[in-house]
Amino acid sequence: MEEPAGQALVGRPGTEAVPAAHGGRFQAVIAGVTRRLPFGLSRVVTPSMLGFAVINGFTFAVDLGLLTVFHAVLRWPLPAAITLSYLAAFGLSFLLNRRFNFRSHGPIGGQATIYLVAIGINYAAFILGLTDGLAQLGVEYHLARLTGGACEAIYMYSVMRWVVFADRRRPMRGSVRRRNPGAPPSPATPCPPATPTSPTAPTGV
Repeated sequence: MEEPAGQALVGRPGTEAVPAAHGGRFQAVIAGVTRRLPFGLSRVVTPSMLGFAVINGFTFAVDLGLLTVFHAVLRWPLPAAITLSYLAAFGLSFLLNRRFNFRSHGPIGGQATIYLVAIGINYAAFILGLTDGLAQLGVEYHLARLTGGACEAIYMYSVMRWVVFADRRRPMRGSVRRRNPGAPPSPATPCPPATPTSPTAPTGV
């Protein structure tokens, strides 16, 4: 399954171009792996889906590590430990997915606002709701967190791809390609000369 590539980052040489190159290399590696997936998965899994799995697998490990430190080592209450580890991991997920996976260059303020609303819904439904609920029922808190994480992964990928970073997939309607401001105006195309028509001879009666 193919999907549009992310927007190119245009910036000053040697500054923004370096992170853009890193993001391009990440996407190239992920796209190469996606094409080689066995059992027909290459026709189902998109590069952004695999990139999301790689990045969020890493941030989920960060989440579990912080959760263990906060709850098992520092002895914080489970809801507080879940909340702080969740916020740290999802903040990191937003930055990494924006830069490397979706390569979106829309206004970060608007994207962050939408993302905060999305993780608020996710937090209420899958973190405190499902994870803490399973823990209260006697499920070991790591297993409860893994169960909640599987549900939130589907939700967060859908929100990131089609809502938060939708600018990479839907160019603005009515937008025109910008011309170099210093370039001279294009010369007008001359109209072709009119072809003379021969007069029609009168027909006799």
